[in-house]
Amino acid sequence: MKLVDVCAFYAPKGGGVRTYVDRKLKAGAAMGHEVVVIAPGEEDRVEERGPNARIVWLKSTLFPLDFNYRYFNDAPALYAALDREAPDMIEASSPWRSASLVGGWPGKAPRALIMHADPLSAYAYRWFDGVAPRPVIDRAFDRYWRHLRKLDTQFDIILSASPGLSQRLTNGGLGGVTTNPMGVDPGVFSPVSRDTELRKGLLDLCELPEEATLLLGVGRFAPEKRWPMLVDAVAAAGTHRPVGLVLAGQGRDLRNIERRIAGNPHIRILEPITNRAELARVMASADALVHGCEAETFCMVAAEACASGLPLIAPDEGGAADQARASGGWIYESANAASAAQTIMEYALARESGLDGPRAQIAPPRTMDNHFAELFDTYERLIHPRRRAA
Repeated sequence: MKLVDVCAFYAPKGGGVRTYVDRKLKAGAAMGHEVVVIAPGEEDRVEERGPNARIVWLKSTLFPLDFNYRYFNDAPALYAALDREAPDMIEASSPWRSASLVGGWPGKAPRALIMHADPLSAYAYRWFDGVAPRPVIDRAFDRYWRHLRKLDTQFDIILSASPGLSQRLTNGGLGGVTTNPMGVDPGVFSPVSRDTELRKGLLDLCELPEEATLLLGVGRFAPEKRWPMLVDAVAAAGTHRPVGLVLAGQGRDLRNIERRIAGNPHIRILEPITNRAELARVMASADALVHGCEAETFCMVAAEACASGLPLIAPDEGGAADQARASGGWIYESANAASAAQTIMEYALARESGLDGPRAQIAPPRTMDNHFAELFDTYERLIHPRRRAA
């Protein structure tokens, strides 16, 4: 199978989408498929990524809201690239203009839309949940829902990484939604990486004794992640139980988080952890992962925490919530610092009483290899009926 991914948010300094696509390039080649990524770039060029894997960069305009990215501004050039590649299967990795372009391409290949983002949860619901009920917000953003429903008629399948997002898309009128959860890097995250001396050192950093509860937060420092809310929740819980929080990440919201910490010695910000083995060791050495974002489409960090044996403390919506429920984690009301504080206190008390659950993985965690095997199998099933019809 030859798969072409039209990926508007693949960029040299990209984040989660770039990481995912890089894995897919390797996984596809390992499974005997050819994978080509068409991405907006500074110039027209082809970047070889090994046998049966390459990136076709198309000269494109800078994205005005974030100069790390570009957008496809030349539809004829994109269509010419698709014609040249003659794919068996096409993906669009963003629900915006690039998906409309892929949906309008006159070629015959089946196509899939991968929902790497949940814009309504990340923006509209976050901004207006305290002002209006969800049905009212949805009606106000009906143009977006009409856009998605149109894409639903142009694509053979809409792929979502979590049951919660799949249900919302289905409730919004999309008929072709399929759930295919992602997974962790195989052989990296495990409870056996737990290091009691590292845990003690992190608690020392938080000026807390070994019997205190050590919470970990990992991810981008962005407004939708709600780190300031979690800082408030941990500070409130810390007035009743000995609780510390270490945050590992980077991003534009760093100064806001630091202001909210306001010198609290029990909450510390670490340098970004780029080494995967070191991240696995830190994860396995904490007592629980705390997460604040209700707009996750999958929440890779929650999956990595589960694979490390960590209980999850998560909001009641989004990909993190789905994983917390599946793993017997702890749930609080989204965007509610008081609810998060109460849940953290309940978890800390349960941990102190030995009732926080087992740390070991009972079953092997789902990996990205599992995800891609299922993905390519789905695509093969879409391609073969077309070939028989032809």
